[in-house]
Amino acid sequence: MQARYLLPHSFKRPGWLLFGLGFIAAIVFVILGEDPEGTNIRVLALVDDQLFNDTRWFGVSNTNPYDEFILLFLIIGGIMVAFSKEKDEDEFIAKMRLESLVWATYVNYSILLLALIFVFGIAFFWVMAANMFTLLFFFIIRFHWVMIRARKNLADYEE
Repeated sequence: MQARYLLPHSFKRPGWLLFGLGFIAAIVFVILGEDPEGTNIRVLALVDDQLFNDTRWFGVSNTNPYDEFILLFLIIGGIMVAFSKEKDEDEFIAKMRLESLVWATYVNYSILLLALIFVFGIAFFWVMAANMFTLLFFFIIRFHWVMIRARKNLADYEE
């Protein structure tokens, strides 16, 4: 079976690099609680809605792109890791990939529903921000865990 929607296997390693750098930078960002000083740049903005200013449409904004780079690294790296072919992609791996994606979706939305009921204020904003990549995170963990277990069971069976 040919999976046309998957990226080539060669995308997996750079994906891990981007995802890892994004993950480390996200932890540093959360611990420090702010963007690095002196890195503001002017960027094109479709919408610029500052807290105590008017909403501006289609303009130039002065912003620190640190958090945007973190999200780009996490999302692009996560997609590259999650949807790159394995070296020996077959029907069994495709089945494990689908089951892991369904499982990750259930877990992700279960957590989101619990947060919707029990988390309020700015903390809910943080939950929604994290929700942008938790589906990828849960899928990557589950899929690789299932594949490691399957390879271990195969090795035990062959002995």
